[in-house]
Amino acid sequence: MRNIAVILAGGVGSRLNTDIPKQFLKVAGMSVLEHTIAAFQKHDMIDEIAIVVHSAYRGKIESYLIKNNFNKVKKILAGGKERHFSSLSAIEAYDGEKDCNLIFHDAVRPLLSDKIITDVIQALVHYQAVDVAIESADTIIEVDHENIIKKIPLRKNLRRGQTPQGFRLSVIKKAYEKALKDPEFKTTDDCGVVLKYLPEVKIYVVNGEGVNMKLTYKEDFFLIEKLFQLKTFDYGNKELTDNEKQTLVQKVVVVFGASSGIGLDVCNICKENGAKVYGFSRQMNQIDVRDPEKIKSALKQVFEKEKRIDFIVNTASVLYKVPLEHMDYDTIYEAIDINYKGMINLAKESLPYLKLSKGQLILYTSSSYTRGRMGYSIYSSTKCATVNFVQALAEEWGVWGVKINCINPERTHTPMRTKNFGLEPEHTLLKSIVPATVTVKVLLSNLTGQVVDVKIKNV
Repeated sequence: MRNIAVILAGGVGSRLNTDIPKQFLKVAGMSVLEHTIAAFQKHDMIDEIAIVVHSAYRGKIESYLIKNNFNKVKKILAGGKERHFSSLSAIEAYDGEKDCNLIFHDAVRPLLSDKIITDVIQALVHYQAVDVAIESADTIIEVDHENIIKKIPLRKNLRRGQTPQGFRLSVIKKAYEKALKDPEFKTTDDCGVVLKYLPEVKIYVVNGEGVNMKLTYKEDFFLIEKLFQLKTFDYGNKELTDNEKQTLVQKVVVVFGASSGIGLDVCNICKENGAKVYGFSRQMNQIDVRDPEKIKSALKQVFEKEKRIDFIVNTASVLYKVPLEHMDYDTIYEAIDINYKGMINLAKESLPYLKLSKGQLILYTSSSYTRGRMGYSIYSSTKCATVNFVQALAEEWGVWGVKINCINPERTHTPMRTKNFGLEPEHTLLKSIVPATVTVKVLLSNLTGQVVDVKIKNV
């Protein structure tokens, strides 16, 4: 049975007091709606996406589809004044379809996880209606018209509703047919329509997540923005799929810091899968990221030969595990120049080429970016700056279809780490091939502005 995601984006966001509807506000490099579409686009169990939106914004949606290659979006439908009109628009659009699953989701819940989507779809195998909800951490009280407590329900039986909500098309269609005959019909929730008008249909509840929050008020936007800053994508499958391998063929990949560790492994993976790879480093060919002219020359050399550059990866970095008190200024400035200024130089020189190919730049951060580490304050602070830099450029570059992300590997067995930490038990470290493989997977994705975790526990 086909699974069709219906993204309800018809709201005008009056409670947020913004000039544009809240689903079009920018966060982490893309609009809120783009993040929501991407969640369904990348899910293997979603066959098709329909977007319900005010007709005035149809052109904006179409531009998103082209920019992000959202090829699962097959319908852009006109929404209504009330939420249930938007749901009805989708139900009517698929009326001729052989029974399928319609999975309705608020456009302004951009932090939807793969797990919730999977759980909803799997539940629809056994149930005809599925809701998503989380337990309430607060006591819920019921008051009367004078604001006097009338009832305090048992908290263990209460849930806070979220979306998506999934239904068999035939069930949600029948529920609305009955609802529309009721002159007193009012609803803000599709499960509520089924509950009231088809009480014989069991509605199963899938566990939601706290981060799957809805953007309603101005305070919500700041919280969602912070959650995106902390949000990470973790690739459970650390191997390239056949489709990814095929996509990599003939791609032009440039790697800085290519002489060892993760950079060398990225080069080897790409070469093995048919990409045209060019590696640069101080050791290999005297290309130093501190020197923008050398970066410019290296990229020009590749472009003149290949006539395009699809992906650029920067693994060049230095780590000195020394307390600030004992560091001399030459060492401090070297670390800042390579780790911070180097990525700026590379980003600035890469952009003209990535504009042409709508390509991607990958940088690297460290788990220390969330909290400075004693003993290597310069390194951890530059890695924090990397995350901020990536998130900012994702917004700047998005208009040209250029993507930028950063990889956040946990402790990885590289020459740089061994030099600073000595020999460590192998089972406590990632092999460099693992973050290298994830790097390639991200290059082939539609992600932008994201921190992508590579964790030891999942290897």
